[in-house]
Amino acid sequence: MNRISPKAGALKDRQFVLATDLDGTFLGGSDADRSKLYDWIEANRETVGLIFVTGRDPEFIGELCSTQGVPWPEYAVGDVGTTIATVSPSDGVSPILHLEEEIAARWGDAGDTVRSGLDNHPGLKLQPTGFRYRVSYDLDHAAFDRSACSIIEEMGHQWLISDNRFFDVLPDGVSKGPSLRRLVDYLEIDPVRVLCAGDTLNDLSMLECGLPAVAVGNSEPSLVERVAHLEHLHMAQAHGAAGILEAIRAFDMHDLPKGY
Repeated sequence: MNRISPKAGALKDRQFVLATDLDGTFLGGSDADRSKLYDWIEANRETVGLIFVTGRDPEFIGELCSTQGVPWPEYAVGDVGTTIATVSPSDGVSPILHLEEEIAARWGDAGDTVRSGLDNHPGLKLQPTGFRYRVSYDLDHAAFDRSACSIIEEMGHQWLISDNRFFDVLPDGVSKGPSLRRLVDYLEIDPVRVLCAGDTLNDLSMLECGLPAVAVGNSEPSLVERVAHLEHLHMAQAHGAAGILEAIRAFDMHDLPKGY
C-alpha cells in the first residue's frame, strides 16, 4: 500500500515528533506491531510529526515510502547524519543545503582518499552506493584489522562500527545526534516533544543528544551497555515498532488508544 500522508501544520506546532531509526527500529518488530504504529501515525498527522534518522540514503527512503506502505516522514536525517532533508510524496527527498554546509566543509572531497586508504583492507568490503559525505563498508568482524580506525583518524575523519556489520567513515563531529539537533533547532521544535528511537551503535549519538529517547527491546547489546545510565532514556522491553509505542506511553508524550 502506498500511503499518502495528509498535509498538516509545521512540526513545531505538533504535540509530538518521532525521530526514529529505520532498520530494527521503525521497521522492526512484528507485522502487526508495525501496522499498529503506522496506522496510529497516519490517523494523528495533525498532532504527530515524523523524522527518519537513518544510515540509509535518500533513494532508499523514497523507495521505502513509495512501495512498502511505510508512512512518509516530513524530514529525514540520512546517511548516518550526513544528509539533512525535507521529504514528501510529491518531491521525494530534498537536501536542505544550508543545514549541510558545515557537513560538506568538514568532508571536502575526501571520498577518493578514504577509498584509496582502505583499499583491500582486511575485513572491509566497500558498499557500492556513491554517498555524498561518507564512505561505508560491510564489515567481516572476524577478519577485520582495527588499523583501519587509526588510518581514518590520521586523515582527520571519524569511524563508526555498528551491529558488528558496518564500518562508516564520516566527517569529524558529524553523526545522527548533532544533525538531528541542528534540524530540531532549525524547525524550532520544543526538544521535550521529540522522541528519539534506535537500536544500534550508529544511533548512540542520537540517543545521547539530550532529547527523550528509547532503545527498543531488540537493541544491540553494545548500545544497551552505553546508554543504560541515561536518565532521559527508556529501555524498552518490546521490540521495534512496539518498543516505540511503549516509550510514547512511558513518557506520556501523546494519547494512545487502549491496548496500544
